[in-house]
Amino acid sequence: MPQHELEWRMAGACRGLDPAIFHPEDDDDEAAMAKGICASCVVQVACLNHALVSREKVGVWGGATERERRRILRQRRRSA
Repeated sequence: MPQHELEWRMAGACRGLDPAIFHPEDDDDEAAMAKGICASCVVQVACLNHALVSREKVGVWGGATERERRRILRQRRRSA
């Protein structure tokens, strides 16, 4: 993994937390806890950008669920 990838991950508010928090069964209610953690994270934008570029399929990344990331990608394609 490139050094710049490690740097932002090391600063994440999620570091050291149970990964299950960020991979909820339900996109809505259970994702709220993960989104709350992401909302206060200093690397939220970098995390979300990573998920969008990497096409992460599952979990909450940068405060966005899989469904929300798909919506962001569709909006970006339409405005391009």
